[in-house]
Amino acid sequence: MPLNIDEKKEVVKELNLIAINSVSGAIAEYSGLSVLDMSDLRTKARESNVYLKVVKNTLSKKAFSETNFQCLSDSLNGPIVIALSNEDLASPARLFKDFNKEHESLKTVGLAINGDAYPASDIDRIAKLPTKDEAYSTLLGLMKAPMEKTVRLLNEIPTKITRITNALKDNQE
Repeated sequence: MPLNIDEKKEVVKELNLIAINSVSGAIAEYSGLSVLDMSDLRTKARESNVYLKVVKNTLSKKAFSETNFQCLSDSLNGPIVIALSNEDLASPARLFKDFNKEHESLKTVGLAINGDAYPASDIDRIAKLPTKDEAYSTLLGLMKAPMEKTVRLLNEIPTKITRITNALKDNQE
């Protein structure tokens, strides 16, 4: 059922608001997916906190104007599903990549991070980016390592002195 003008304005407003607050996005061609496949994709998107929407390309272009995702406007051709994330840079790419393993008919068309467009061939590289929690844990591990080594080194000094003292004592006996 076609949308009237007020409904179209509401769709553009909603997508524009989500796009303004998002840091990364991806678009994919979904022709060939069944309704069950799309429902499965929507479920996986909800689990990974990704906004997923099928919107007419003309409305998407209007919604993306003056946002970081204006760079994706040229790729909006054919039946397109839009994935946006306001938390994790790699979530939309990871979602499409993982879903594509089971459903080859989903073809990623474009990717964008903070206003920079990336070709669909970069999906593997972007999907491998760590999540925020993984990045924090790696950073904390790197910051913690020198302190642990220092503590171990300082703990070795009395142990070495004790060993040397015991060795000298054994030599004198």
